[in-house]
Amino acid sequence: MKYIPKKPKSILLTEEKYQQSKDEKLKLIKERKEILVRLQTAREMGDLSENGAYTAAKSELRDTDRKLRTLERLLRYGVVTKAKQDGKIEFDSKVVLDNGTKKTSYHMVSGFESDPLKGKLSVFSPLGRALIGKSANQKVIISAPVGEITYTIVSVN
Repeated sequence: MKYIPKKPKSILLTEEKYQQSKDEKLKLIKERKEILVRLQTAREMGDLSENGAYTAAKSELRDTDRKLRTLERLLRYGVVTKAKQDGKIEFDSKVVLDNGTKKTSYHMVSGFESDPLKGKLSVFSPLGRALIGKSANQKVIISAPVGEITYTIVSVN
């Protein structure tokens, strides 16, 4: 019996992340060619067991190939998804939250592009999961290590 792997689920991406991934892949392909030249040059230096340039180039090639595989998977299974703009929070929505002391803006994204310090909140994070499906003027209570935090949704775009 032959094993047939399942196709992975689609990966939700914003247009920005999809384009950024394409650009990064092209950059890495170019860098990979340069690394191969350095690897060949180091290989021609002789004894490979004590050749630091060869070891470094080989390590750099492995890292670059790993990044390329990740990007290829992301681009193959990535689906650019836009928010419906129906007033409910979903993937690609932009939300403003108020916790009583300050207002914070977030762009709801996937785990691949999440960076809360840059205002990109994963829909799979505890706060992200609590926000999905909610609309403006609703309250959300999140359990955190410091206790429960109540957020009021100021706006959804």
